[in-house]
Amino acid sequence: MYGIINQAIEELIRETYGDDKWELIRERSGVETDFFISHEPYDDRLTFALAGTACDVLGISMTHFLREFGEWWVLRTGREKYGGLLEAGGSTFGEFLANLPVFHNRIMLIYPKLAPPEFRVVPLGENHMQVHYHSHRHGLQEMVYGLLSGIAKMYGTRARIEIAESRLAGCDHDVFNVTW
Repeated sequence: MYGIINQAIEELIRETYGDDKWELIRERSGVETDFFISHEPYDDRLTFALAGTACDVLGISMTHFLREFGEWWVLRTGREKYGGLLEAGGSTFGEFLANLPVFHNRIMLIYPKLAPPEFRVVPLGENHMQVHYHSHRHGLQEMVYGLLSGIAKMYGTRARIEIAESRLAGCDHDVFNVTW
């Protein structure tokens, strides 16, 4: 993953849990650098080590951490670093979801080595969509849950998100039912 992901994890931990917790997490996860370069790719194992160590140090579940990080990614990192890209996604929560399948096409112009997930959206009625998430990375469905929740909050929309199908349960991809 690109360094911007690791930077965002650091920022979330520092601002929410404190600098001392970040330093402990950084040390225990074996991170030897003092800072991450946002446009440089890092081994995914480093990012997963940060997340796992954060859960251990903070005494929270991985589900809690990934959902919190997903929301943070949209509401803080996304808004601060990619506000224009987020705004171009649509003028409503529903429009943004409908445009989600092409969102990473624009991101790949910034990060050419990106191996993005694939989203497919199926409308199921007014204010109800199914979001299909395909990724070569395992274990991030709860982060996607947080991303969807963060997008809803970004638009001031109350959304209900349910994991309808899960790779953890043997499916080939994750499916989210989203109503608002």
